[in-house]
Amino acid sequence: MADLKIDIGGLLLKNPVMTASGTFGYGPEFDDFINVSDLGGIVVKGTTLEHREGNKYPRMAETPAGMLNSVGLQNKGVDYFAKHIYPAISHYDTHILVNVSGSRVEDYVKVCEVLNELEGIPGIELNISCPNVKEGGMAFGTSCPSAREVTKAVRAVYHKHLMVKLSPNVTSIAEIAKVVEDEGADSLSLINTLLGIAINAETRRPVLSTITGGLSGPAIKPIALRMVWQVANAVKIPIVGMGGIMNATDAIEFILAGASAIQVGTANFLDPTVTIKILRGIEEYLDRHNVATVKELVGAMECC
Repeated sequence: MADLKIDIGGLLLKNPVMTASGTFGYGPEFDDFINVSDLGGIVVKGTTLEHREGNKYPRMAETPAGMLNSVGLQNKGVDYFAKHIYPAISHYDTHILVNVSGSRVEDYVKVCEVLNELEGIPGIELNISCPNVKEGGMAFGTSCPSAREVTKAVRAVYHKHLMVKLSPNVTSIAEIAKVVEDEGADSLSLINTLLGIAINAETRRPVLSTITGGLSGPAIKPIALRMVWQVANAVKIPIVGMGGIMNATDAIEFILAGASAIQVGTANFLDPTVTIKILRGIEEYLDRHNVATVKELVGAMECC
């Protein structure tokens, strides 16, 4: 039996299969379908400083080979998470990471200060794809100065594993990745959703209330693979890859491109057992190819 354990910046996962924020709830939603503790880790819903209702409906739309969403980080705030949700999920025998979001650097810092005190939360995923209200709505992760600012501020107060989630809506994702690495990130996750739009031709109106939304699903996989490969060749810290992973073959492709672990997102909506199927598929692949450890596959794509 192959060894599936993988170390991502000091965080030892029992296997490389994780869940993507916003697609897996907090874990209990999937208890009827899988043993959540079998996974390498779960990343829970985006958490902000204050309660957020999210955007107006409609805020999800199906597209060819994918979906658009503009849920708007609906959650009850970090204090509610700490007092009510955390006690209900701390029994899972897997790593639980919290996706942290905000509109100001100060918001990120305050959320991380609360999470830093939760013993059963070994790390966070810093979502820098959020709009920076002080910069006119430009996402933190779309410029090197703002990505540097928020990562540096969070690193100063957060003392556990810091994973930074990168936006693909940039000219050079590798440049952003290097800046974040320089400011103390332990790992990177990528890619977040691509900005897209859907239009109803009959009504001549946008499908989503927010007009634009984040595109995910199989349609973005080639772009995600390319960006993981580029970033893996630009930084030294581990990468968690995501973007259109629907099965074990997809997951292995991301690992070959340079990801140490992967996150499953949109596929969870189609099949609530998909994460375990992907895990079993990775095991079968390693055995079939006589690969002793999953670590051997990381970045093992053979270029001409």
